Amino acid sequence: MERCCDDAFFLPLFFLSLFFFSLPISARDSPPLNNTQEEILVSLSKNLPSSTSNAKWNTSDPNPCLWQGVGCSTSANSSVVTKLDLSGLGLYSGANASSVAGFFHHLCRLDSLEFLDLSRNAFGGIPASFFSNCSGLHGLKSLNLSSNRLAGALWDLSDFTSLDTLDLSFNALQGPINSQLDGLSGLKRLNLSYNLFNGTMPGLGKHQELEGLVLSTNRFSGSIPNEIGHHRNLTLLDLSQNYLSGGIPSEIGELPKLQTLLLSSNKLGGLIPGNLSMIKTLSRFAANQNNFTGKIPPGITRYVRVLDLSYNQLGGMIPSGLLSSPNLVSVDLTHNNLEGSIPDNFLSQNLFRLRLGENSLAGSIPQTIGRLSSLSYLELNDNKLDSKIHPEFGLCKNLTLLNLASNSLQGSLPEELGSLQKLVVLKLQTNNFTGQIPDVLFRLVNLSQLNLSSNSFSGVIPSTISNLKKLSNLNLQNNDFNGSIPDTIGSMPSLLELQLGNNKLGGPVPRMPVSLGIALNLSNNFFNGSIPSYLGYLKDVEVLDLSNNSFTGEVPNSLTNMKSLTLLDLSNNQLSGSLPIFSRYVTIITSGNMGGLLNSSNNSNTGSYSKRKSPFLAIILSIAGAIAGLSFVALVFRHVSSKRFYRVEDEGSQYGENTPHIVNGCFITAHSIHRSSIDFCKTMEVVGNPGHIILKTRFSTYYKVVMPNGASYTVKKLNWTDKIFQLGSHERFGRELETLGKLSNTNIMVPLAYVLTEDSAYLLYEHVHKGTVFDFLHKDPENALDWPSRYSIMLGVAQGLTFLHGCTQPVLLLDLSTKSIRLKSLKEPQVGDIELCKVIDPSKSTGSLSTIAGSVGYIPPEYAYTMKVTMAGNVYSFGVVLLELLTGKPAVSDGLELAQWALSCSVRSKEREPILDSRIFRTSLAVRSQMLSVLKVALACVNVSPEARPNMRNALRMLFNAK
Repeated sequence: MERCCDDAFFLPLFFLSLFFFSLPISARDSPPLNNTQEEILVSLSKNLPSSTSNAKWNTSDPNPCLWQGVGCSTSANSSVVTKLDLSGLGLYSGANASSVAGFFHHLCRLDSLEFLDLSRNAFGGIPASFFSNCSGLHGLKSLNLSSNRLAGALWDLSDFTSLDTLDLSFNALQGPINSQLDGLSGLKRLNLSYNLFNGTMPGLGKHQELEGLVLSTNRFSGSIPNEIGHHRNLTLLDLSQNYLSGGIPSEIGELPKLQTLLLSSNKLGGLIPGNLSMIKTLSRFAANQNNFTGKIPPGITRYVRVLDLSYNQLGGMIPSGLLSSPNLVSVDLTHNNLEGSIPDNFLSQNLFRLRLGENSLAGSIPQTIGRLSSLSYLELNDNKLDSKIHPEFGLCKNLTLLNLASNSLQGSLPEELGSLQKLVVLKLQTNNFTGQIPDVLFRLVNLSQLNLSSNSFSGVIPSTISNLKKLSNLNLQNNDFNGSIPDTIGSMPSLLELQLGNNKLGGPVPRMPVSLGIALNLSNNFFNGSIPSYLGYLKDVEVLDLSNNSFTGEVPNSLTNMKSLTLLDLSNNQLSGSLPIFSRYVTIITSGNMGGLLNSSNNSNTGSYSKRKSPFLAIILSIAGAIAGLSFVALVFRHVSSKRFYRVEDEGSQYGENTPHIVNGCFITAHSIHRSSIDFCKTMEVVGNPGHIILKTRFSTYYKVVMPNGASYTVKKLNWTDKIFQLGSHERFGRELETLGKLSNTNIMVPLAYVLTEDSAYLLYEHVHKGTVFDFLHKDPENALDWPSRYSIMLGVAQGLTFLHGCTQPVLLLDLSTKSIRLKSLKEPQVGDIELCKVIDPSKSTGSLSTIAGSVGYIPPEYAYTMKVTMAGNVYSFGVVLLELLTGKPAVSDGLELAQWALSCSVRSKEREPILDSRIFRTSLAVRSQMLSVLKVALACVNVSPEARPNMRNALRMLFNAK
């Protein structure tokens, strides 16, 4: 399913050569280090500006040339230090001032040093004397200060005259760049990315040797200077994610050695210069998310292997030879104004990604697409294609994702689709397909998502559908399926979502798989008789829609066992009797029941909504109403022995009757107040009573516990149900929690203590639950959350995530949504569920990562194909949270994900204002300006390309500077 060349190719070439070249470390029989340099290294080790007294630098060997990160070269009868790599040691400028000064003083004495790497530390500042009075480093060739916390203006670096490589990326440096780099005439590689530099691009006239220039993710404005064409040695030019305007200078097309040109996410416009196609070395060209117009230059892929021109305003037809280059690897032209037919002269055996969605392409899908033997991702969605699916598709044996949704495709599905054994995602919704589902489709054993909704499929749903053991999302609604649901549906172990609404199905409702967790939609069909009591076993289902059928009799009490239920739609049936008493967090729709269904007085959350026009819209809105509760994360513990333990249920007939037996209770916090307040026995007594539940998500239950001394705490029970989240033992889980408990940040929920029972875990937190961000945004639309509160929430969440990602071992989140962010006050958010990623093993998943990580609408697109949770994925989810706060819309509405909608509406700057929440947007000009600035941050975070997203530290800085 995955191609190793994918990530390797997209990694900027600059970083493949940056910054340290391997130098042989002296062997033990090499000449000893000269006395002066040995004394300097010993002094350096004693002056490490570390946050702990026990430095992390391994200096145990008596020969300093064999210390960690030290490289020596032989000179005459002794060795000298030429390389020093102290990256990732936790060095920081907040240490003792004399220690910091001493450290840099001794560095300046290493007059033989050629390569210095201080990256991935926590320096917030460096003594000015290091840059103005460090003549000892006159021979320094490479300086790497990236991924620190450096702030302020750029220093004058003219004393480092020998530098050929300088990396200051991932810091907070700001202001314009004028003459600070003028003295570096031999500079070959310069990386200033992910800072806050502004003004025009720095003048580079004195750097004629420049080979790699990376200025991405800053605030540079103005045009790209024509003088860029003077740098004839440039191989990499990355200007992405800035505010650059104007056009692409034609002089760039005259750079004879250019290999990578990245201009994404700017305000560039005009025509794309045709002479770019003449650069024989150009391998990657990305200019997506700009305002380019006109036609795609013919021949642009003559040498380019990776082309991304998505999200522009390019028009006309796709040049006939664009897809015929034998060297093509990836082409993305998504969301432009392209028209005409898709060229059919495919020649590349290396093309594995082709994205042409969201254009106005018409005609047929070329049959020659079968020639693309390496094709893994094909997206032709949202066009005007009107042909059949040709049998030649079956030759694309490596297809992992096939998205042909929202076209006018017709006919029946060819049997040859059954040959696509690697297919994980198949989206054919909103077309004109007819006939039955071919049985061969159910041989696609790796399929995770299947969407055939809104077509004209007919016949019965085959029983062989149960062969799809990895299927997590099945959507067959809005078709003409008849007959009954096959009984085999209950044997699909990975199914999370089942959408069968608006068909002609009838007969008995079979037992459903207990794995269901998102929604079960049977609305607008011909089901009759009693509602099966066994639906109550679906404890993880969030939305149950049985509306617009002919169900009769009473609503079974067993439905109250559905502990994750947030919406129950029983409207327009023939139900009678009294409605059972559901938890207060369940919304119930009962209108239109001809049998006289009576609402219990205890069900104050019962709605009487009118009959809906579109069942599809209804279920999507239902999901949107519960969206942040759909966290696809479970935790399962491996039993400490083969003994079968009795499972303690949440509910009990009497208070405390089912109090779980404590295996281990442990304090994490050192705070004496919490240690004296928390009573483990009282905690277990309270969680035995479901009346104390304050929040329910798919795999977690939250309780409020009042301790004997009156102090309140939140207790979270982890409800694990899937083997992929197994741990080796209780002890391992305890160690993970204790590590997390040592974190200290006001914007994250840190556990204070935990209790382990034989098959559950309970985490205790300070009780600050005044509601979630989702509650305040969407549950009371009449009282809009004001902008200062929204902006404070954005900053708080960003600070929490930045802290988590900056830990020595970064803490990643599996599910970040507005419902996993709780509010201590309207301006004090706390990010929850930080422990989940520490104990999950996605490699054991039977489907894609997107089936277990994240809530609908927040899941990064790449999770559909990968099995790795990433920082970039967290940034995407954070971007969706920003969009929710900016627009007031949920993560999914009207069947469309918020991120996708915002990206499509914001391609043109003038269209961005209508995206924003008008209730807030119109408050003042200052608020409008700030919201538009934050919108750019959000759009950068939800970029479809993980590599193009900012990291959290820079997203936070951009938020701070949003004006």
